[in-house]
Amino acid sequence: MIFGLRLLGGYIGDTTKLVNLGALAEKMGFEFCWFAHDPFMRNSWVTATALSSLTRRIRLGLNFKPYTIDPSEVITLAATLDEYSRGRCVIGLGTHSDRMFDWIGLGSKKITPILREYVLLIRRALSGESCEFKGSQFNWTSECYLRFKPYRSKVPIYISAFGKELLELSGEIGDGSLPMLTPPESVDYVLKHIHAGIAKARRRIEDVDVVGLIWTSISKDGRVAGDVLKSVIAHFGPYLEEEALNYVGLSAADFTPIKAKLSKGDLEGAKRLVSDNMFKLAIVGKPDECLEKICWLEKKGITHISIGGPLGPEPEEAVKLIGQRIIPYFKEQKR
Repeated sequence: MIFGLRLLGGYIGDTTKLVNLGALAEKMGFEFCWFAHDPFMRNSWVTATALSSLTRRIRLGLNFKPYTIDPSEVITLAATLDEYSRGRCVIGLGTHSDRMFDWIGLGSKKITPILREYVLLIRRALSGESCEFKGSQFNWTSECYLRFKPYRSKVPIYISAFGKELLELSGEIGDGSLPMLTPPESVDYVLKHIHAGIAKARRRIEDVDVVGLIWTSISKDGRVAGDVLKSVIAHFGPYLEEEALNYVGLSAADFTPIKAKLSKGDLEGAKRLVSDNMFKLAIVGKPDECLEKICWLEKKGITHISIGGPLGPEPEEAVKLIGQRIIPYFKEQKR
């Protein structure tokens, strides 16, 4: 099992704290640090670049939302960070909800054809090709090529996915897939569609790194970072998929009152509406309890866990607990 830390841009601290948590993750044995990139949150490209200066090994997950950035910018941003970090950049491309982009009038765009052409153009450009291209989404001339030699000709591309169509696409064209496992019990639904995409492309399952994105609150005594977890659930819960929510007895309708509060700017009121049952969207508890759930996800077919959300009542302690009590278990299993 591969372990990554995923740092949300608005809940567990300022930019300096996020970067310091990423540096701590490298010391504690994490292999990846992913930075979430959501509308009107802290910018993942800045935090990932800052972290690259403080680390030497951990891979840096940049996130790009095709709704708001052109692939020409993605290519140069990723190639530049990859050069600066000596080959540690990973491209995360896609979204886990199109409804947030309704805020800026872009939610009606069809994401699947955009992503197909995005991935093609990024791979061509990084390989040194001229990207003359006429597609349904992009029309590039022969002048579209990198004016510098990238550090690597292939930077891994992971597809952030939700819904059957995007999950399938992630298995079809991604080096990795980044589905939300909120709740973890939705893993069968997620894997079914990722594997369908893998089969469609006649790939092997082991060719795709399937990253389970989870919300976590871990502590020595099992205390839960309740206030922060409620903020995360209130903000993102209204955008989760109905089919995934049904696995723990929830539905999109349960989040309608929360969304109404948020639309009025009443975050505290929204948090008060987060029920105990909604905590099932996350993995919470003592290290052994969290380990048990992660082991279950590995048996299901998840190859890489991306640990996000509040992390724990004390985020630094949570990162250390995972590094001391959970990651070593999987290293021992490999021996």
